Amino acid sequence: MEMPEEIFDKVVKIAQARGFVFNASSIYGGLRSSYDYGPLGVLLKNNISSMWWSSLNSLDVEIYPIDTAIIQSSEVWKASGHLAEFTDPMVDHKPTGERFRADQVPKDLKKEDLTEPRQFNLMFETSIGPVENENSAVYLRPETAQGIFVNFENVLRTMRAKIPFGIGNIGKSFRNEITPGQFIFRTREFEQMEIEFFCDESEEDKWFDYWVENRLNWYKNLGIPEKKLRIRNHEKSELAHYAKKTSDIEFEYPWGWGELEGIANRGNFDLNAHQESSGNDLKYFDPVTESKFTPSVIEPAGGLTRTLFAVLLSLYEEEELENETRTLFKFNFDLAPIQIGILPLSKKEELITVCNQINSSLRSNFRTEIDITQSIGKRYRRQDEIGTLYCITVDFDTLEDNSVTVRSRDTMEQERIKIEELRDYFNNF
Repeated sequence: MEMPEEIFDKVVKIAQARGFVFNASSIYGGLRSSYDYGPLGVLLKNNISSMWWSSLNSLDVEIYPIDTAIIQSSEVWKASGHLAEFTDPMVDHKPTGERFRADQVPKDLKKEDLTEPRQFNLMFETSIGPVENENSAVYLRPETAQGIFVNFENVLRTMRAKIPFGIGNIGKSFRNEITPGQFIFRTREFEQMEIEFFCDESEEDKWFDYWVENRLNWYKNLGIPEKKLRIRNHEKSELAHYAKKTSDIEFEYPWGWGELEGIANRGNFDLNAHQESSGNDLKYFDPVTESKFTPSVIEPAGGLTRTLFAVLLSLYEEEELENETRTLFKFNFDLAPIQIGILPLSKKEELITVCNQINSSLRSNFRTEIDITQSIGKRYRRQDEIGTLYCITVDFDTLEDNSVTVRSRDTMEQERIKIEELRDYFNNF
């Protein structure tokens, strides 16, 4: 039985070799904990994003999309408490100068060789304008949430929104992590999938439970096994400064349980803070009771890039065949970066012409790829390894009977299908 770290190493190797994830600045030796997403990684990220939005669009409550700026006014971060509270305790190892989060110091290091903990703000600071001075300081956002809160009144007014409703944002956030690592699990630049759900305070517990269940089911629908997921409720001592209650959806990574998504009851902390700081009215007017109040907020905040990594780890499989080991990602049809591979039996021009015709017919509805290089057996293995569900093989009989061989990734069974029937065939999945 393989150890978890062996699975981790294999998935990372395939992810980098097949075009899911590359080390950033690799031709210059790379930059620690910084990654680029290759063609298959972008497709997989896009599919996860699309499935996230689709799941929200299917709800009985309204979730409005928004895309907020990475650089906001510094006043936003003062009001939210990030400038004062968004810190981690940091220690240095005196003999080597190596830096650790105080709660993540390796057990084999002597305590007397460590400096006293000191607080380290995780926000990236930069300057705006041509002259750098104390008035030009701005920050890269450490979360997408605050951009949503400062747009609460804008969405309320322009969309005529009625409580309960949510505002959703997918986008990049930046945190100057002390100890990033574990491939794309903890990086300084990452993507979030975040919802701020506004409701009456009397219903906040109901909606908190609703979102915990909803988000847990979403991860299961991606294909992540239920046994690899759990809910962990935060102790009072670990709650963020804004939170009344928080539950994490955790995934069992090779090194242990780690957060995929946090669902927090933020109460009315953020809206009240921005209302007081900005002087703008951020209360909700209830047309039924003709009264104004500050809504409570339930926040499901997930990591897009962490989810991608959890999906790769969950859906990686090895199968022992007669003369080899077959490796594959068992993505479902909606999730797979490439759904259909189109393979000519040889590089003969007449076969490639048919492949191009099939590709033109299917690519408007499906994610397809024409794969020409190497033997047909090796191409099957490559398509298995990148998670392609079906391969269409165009052979010389195709020129006579206008049929192709369709091979299933999961069963490796093959069947002969007329070219004109392919669209209907794949529409069933």
